[in-house]
Amino acid sequence: MTLRIPADVHAAIVAHARRDAPDECCGFLLGADDAVDEACPARNLTRSPTRFLVDPEDHFAAIHRARATGRAVRAVYHSHPSGPPRPSASDAAEMRDPELIYVIVSLAPEVTVSAWQWVEERFVEVRLVVS
Repeated sequence: MTLRIPADVHAAIVAHARRDAPDECCGFLLGADDAVDEACPARNLTRSPTRFLVDPEDHFAAIHRARATGRAVRAVYHSHPSGPPRPSASDAAEMRDPELIYVIVSLAPEVTVSAWQWVEERFVEVRLVVS
């Protein structure tokens, strides 16, 4: 599986992660098939450096925006301000929708963005192509 993301959308999610640090940020990526074309930031109701909880209003707004423009919510993104760019144990416990791709922005020790999908009870890395 591959997820294609434009450079400006990639930059927007990294900027969101930096802005919300030291807390995790979260949001949605809208698009079609294997490509996204818009980032929709969401509020993290937990305001925590190790967890996130998407504000339901932001979730519904992203779904509405996607449907109104003939797209879908293709991915969820969040940051690991001081952790690696791979799913944590809490991510695995809470993010198990095989239809979504999970994008993680790590800020430590340098910015790294990775993508994952829940497949057969585990996360599998998805190739991320930034153009």
